[in-house]
Amino acid sequence: MRSTKLWFSLFNISGQYKGHETGFVSLDAFEWVQVFQENSQGLKDEMAAFLSQNNTPNLYFKKEMVTQDLGYRTLSLRWWDLNFRKNKIQFPLAYKLMEQFPQISTLSYNFLAPGASIKPHFGDTNAIYRCHFGLQIPAEFPECGIKVNGENNSWKEGAFIGFIDAYEHETFNHSKSERIIILMDVIRPEFIQKRAWITSVVMTSLFLQKRAVKWSFIYRAPQWIITLSAIMLLPFAYLSVKFLNIIRYY
Repeated sequence: MRSTKLWFSLFNISGQYKGHETGFVSLDAFEWVQVFQENSQGLKDEMAAFLSQNNTPNLYFKKEMVTQDLGYRTLSLRWWDLNFRKNKIQFPLAYKLMEQFPQISTLSYNFLAPGASIKPHFGDTNAIYRCHFGLQIPAEFPECGIKVNGENNSWKEGAFIGFIDAYEHETFNHSKSERIIILMDVIRPEFIQKRAWITSVVMTSLFLQKRAVKWSFIYRAPQWIITLSAIMLLPFAYLSVKFLNIIRYY
């Protein structure tokens, strides 16, 4: 069996991931899958309560990825190990489950509006399984679904879809109702010992991506300049998450 080499988009700006894994992956062997599925109704009830209060999730920061201005919104409980403890008040069950399984580095609620699509893109690293847990799924493929590395799939309420986020993928909701999922990034077992390095590189990458929304010249720079800049920023990314989880209450 071939070993998988750790890959980051930050250090491969000009090329996509060329792995040997399938796009979609089986998650059946993981304990957290069963636990989330057993609590499916409770998770749906928390979301229903949230929506009844007319709370509005945040727009995703990379608007150019979405076909509608208000098409993609998110609300996080954890984002690459940065905890959003204020949202624990509205989602205590989800927060409890997340805390039960520390390999979960990200957990957020993702809202895809009727008629909206997220354009083809690829993620920050192959070190995680990107997992979608269906809460409100208005239709099946081809009306509403996800495409990963050329393969199509449909979400189901109360069930997970797992895939390699580093591959090119896209999602679409051509139905007349909103699609709502829980998005989780779970560190792959073979990379768990490198978690601090993984989260630091990805947070650095996301920082540069946010800056590039206004300063597009960043990603026109040669790879060596981006890599050098990233290496200089990595310690700050690592320490920022550690300190913010202690001194800030998000």
